[in-house]
Amino acid sequence: MLTTAIGLGAVFVGGIAYVKWYKKDVLDKIENAFAAGYDPALELAKSHTPKKPCTDADAQDPPFDGEEPWTENLRRKEQDIIDHIVHGEESGHYFVLLGPKGSGKGTMIFDSMGACQAEGVSMCDAHPDLEVFRLRLGKALNFEYNEDTQTGLFQRRDPREGGPALDIERAMNKLEKVALRAAKVRGRPFVLIINNVHFFQNDEAGRNMILQLQQKAESWAASGILTMVFSSDDFWPFHVMRKSASRMHVLSIYDLDAREALHAATRMRRSAGRTVAEPDEMREAVALVGGRLSYLNKVSKSRDMVGMAKHLLEVEKAWLLSQIGLIPDCDDDVMDEQKWSSCSWLLLREFVKIREEQLKEVRESGVVAEELPLPSIPYWKCRVIMTRADFMEELDRCNIISIDIHHNVRPDSNLILHAAQQVTEEDGFDDLLQSVRDRVDEIESLHRTRELTFKDLAKGDMIRLSVDKRGAELMATRDGEDSDS
Repeated sequence: MLTTAIGLGAVFVGGIAYVKWYKKDVLDKIENAFAAGYDPALELAKSHTPKKPCTDADAQDPPFDGEEPWTENLRRKEQDIIDHIVHGEESGHYFVLLGPKGSGKGTMIFDSMGACQAEGVSMCDAHPDLEVFRLRLGKALNFEYNEDTQTGLFQRRDPREGGPALDIERAMNKLEKVALRAAKVRGRPFVLIINNVHFFQNDEAGRNMILQLQQKAESWAASGILTMVFSSDDFWPFHVMRKSASRMHVLSIYDLDAREALHAATRMRRSAGRTVAEPDEMREAVALVGGRLSYLNKVSKSRDMVGMAKHLLEVEKAWLLSQIGLIPDCDDDVMDEQKWSSCSWLLLREFVKIREEQLKEVRESGVVAEELPLPSIPYWKCRVIMTRADFMEELDRCNIISIDIHHNVRPDSNLILHAAQQVTEEDGFDDLLQSVRDRVDEIESLHRTRELTFKDLAKGDMIRLSVDKRGAELMATRDGEDSDS
């Protein structure tokens, strides 16, 4: 009996000690995820295999062009602000980086993380599947969601039974305990970066996940223990977060202007080992691709800069037509797609008209303009032009347009604008657009038409239909007779 009691007591005490050790180990592992040195996202962003540099300035372009960081050749003006945020020098707020794809948001974040060896910083990529996002967040925080504990042998419920939202809430609660403990020692907040939040689905589950993360960001910003940073290519996450935001600051990332783009392209070309291009060739190439860093990186490393820029333009034009190409005599099965395409071309045609007005003003003034800004239209006016408000989000998701925090709508890039110019300037485009819109109206009219069928009619029978315009008078007479009676 005594031996049994001693054995049960030892198991009980050992179980309590194991649970206490395990809880402390979970918090220590999360804190190690913010320690200087290894960070999964930062390590994957680095190149771990050496690449052979280009020694021949006139060599052919490689079949697979590398994407070296442009930060070696350019430091954007927003970099100082992002350094200030990522290094934990800004507390009391959380931030949203909003800008089109390829503008340099992620590269600037990685550059800031590399400067501080990711001390106090952790980064996680969003995903449409919340179960995948749950695993990615656990990897970033070094948290196993209690799946590695031996106490699971004595539990009736599986730790993952509550779904990804509940698991992510558990991870956030553990992170909160670690941040409270570390803030007293470090004197600075931790920084948690959720990259590409536009990858969440814009449905109830995705919006609820953004709200869940935002609620934590608000409370942590108020206490100054952790700063959250969200980055997005699309506008809709900002639209969702704006409703509940009180400590949110938005940093818009735009394309480079003409002077900065020329400077960056020159330095990129020199670092790639290519011969310095003629100024006119450089200006022509930059005028085609604009200040988008991802395009400048490709053009600058090519032997023929203008040829590469024109190739990128052809690719962008072909992709644009594959997404919103017009079909004159469309079937009713593609009516919704053609409705979206025709409304999209109404907006793009308006952008082209604004650009033509800009060029006309420049020619009349006689002043050579180094840069023409991308045409912009207020969001409310775009709704009027397209006659449909629900198409804007899909255009933004397809990177055809971009929307900033001031609710100004622009073409996503210079290539999109040039591609739209080439399409709208083709002979018969206006007639084609109008014919597609007329065809959509015809199909919708047919869908609203109802068929009246008469049965049991023999040969020679006649049906007479009449329309009596005196229906209101008959109703008034009948109502009067009813009241008299």
